[in-house]
Amino acid sequence: MSETRFSGPVVELKHVSFAYHGIPVLEDVSLTVDHRDFLSVVGPNGGGKTTILKLILGLIKPTGGTVRLFGAPPEKARHKIGYMPQYTSLDPLFPVSVLDVVLMGRLGRGMSFWRYSRTDRRRAEEALERVELASLRDRPFFQLSGGQFQRVLLARALVSDPDLLLLDEPTSNVDAAIETGLYELLHRLNEKLTVILVTHDLGFVSHYVDRVACVNRRLLTHPTCEITGEMISAIYGSPVQMIRHDDREGTGISHD
Repeated sequence: MSETRFSGPVVELKHVSFAYHGIPVLEDVSLTVDHRDFLSVVGPNGGGKTTILKLILGLIKPTGGTVRLFGAPPEKARHKIGYMPQYTSLDPLFPVSVLDVVLMGRLGRGMSFWRYSRTDRRRAEEALERVELASLRDRPFFQLSGGQFQRVLLARALVSDPDLLLLDEPTSNVDAAIETGLYELLHRLNEKLTVILVTHDLGFVSHYVDRVACVNRRLLTHPTCEITGEMISAIYGSPVQMIRHDDREGTGISHD
């Protein structure tokens, strides 16, 4: 890690509420995430999952309660976060290489005269090695497969050497094999990093995460092994079935 690790909670939300234009999105949410936790955040669309990530990032402020990141307000500790958004806004016609995309994660980190330093480039190459794509450093970004695309975006989040990794639906629109590979990679990264993952698919992620935070305006956390169909039905507000993937024990969501 880039700095001595903070001894307290990595993330701490206390009685947090948030509203968009007066419409409540989160109510009285409390959450503590410790070093090397692997937390999955699940819930229906509009239930507040992405809002929680934005609060942790300091992009928005709560209308009530407090948010602390490594014991400080989020805007003062944001440099310790690696963030992988659900979508990328890169223009597919813009000619950038894989290494160029990863280097974007170094923007604002000591760049001199708007140029990347040798350290920036070394960190970018190291990040590509961590996601097992070092051999593709010079390939045009938009010639990648879906799984490679996701791993490059993950490398961009890792290039800042974060202590906390936030991911918003990182496996949307990829097939089962790619999804499994990405979760295996996150599992290995979790040996050193704290990971918070927003997802809809408990079937894959339940094999790797420690706890699940169920969000629908309010938030409840459970150890993964305690999640039941009844709990998920209550969160989603409609009947669901718990299913298995690839003949492996797990909890998936299937709406009736």
